[in-house]
Amino acid sequence: MSNRSLYLLTPDILLRAYAAGIFPMAESATSDELHWFDPPIRAVIPLDGSFHVPRRLRKTIRQRPYTIKLNTDFDAVLRACAAPVAGRETTWINKKIISLYNILHHRGFAHSIEAWDDNGKLVGGLYGVSLGSAFFGESMFSRKPDASKIALVYLVTLLRVSDFTLLDTQFQTDHLAQFGTHEITRANYHHLLKRALKETARLSLPTDPTWDHLVAASLQPVTHIS
Repeated sequence: MSNRSLYLLTPDILLRAYAAGIFPMAESATSDELHWFDPPIRAVIPLDGSFHVPRRLRKTIRQRPYTIKLNTDFDAVLRACAAPVAGRETTWINKKIISLYNILHHRGFAHSIEAWDDNGKLVGGLYGVSLGSAFFGESMFSRKPDASKIALVYLVTLLRVSDFTLLDTQFQTDHLAQFGTHEITRANYHHLLKRALKETARLSLPTDPTWDHLVAASLQPVTHIS
């Protein structure tokens, strides 16, 4: 981990950092200092059948309380993730980070999954960066119950059908652990990342079947025939 002026960071340097397995975090939303992280233990969400959706959340998703969208208001999601909330008075996302990730979004490397309510308000979501067949989850937020959790389930479904092979969540949390997120060593992570960068995957909305139908199908219990 090392520091450098945040204002020397460019979008191209940021992409090279992700490809090398490291990611940046500012000291705080008001700090000009950047910390690079390559932690000895990394958290990943499985993109195979071991991804777990809790029973209560399955029921909620089937009720479709929100409309889930892709990349319709990336900047709003990023700023919502940067906003202080109860229990998290400051974040690592400052103005420069917001500017850099918006540039990555316009270049097709950063994406937002958004939860919108019936009144057309953005109530939750997440964002991250894609390279090769790897997706690097950065941050999420919720303004209504389960909004970010549902966005995550939609993300995993989309990554699966888009042939992504790695979903990096950086650190393990209680929030993520319920989905089957597990920790791996730095060496194992870099091995998976190297393989993922050799492959090509593109994040785009499915049409037939729709994203909603794919998520609904993924929530169905698996019947084993002997």
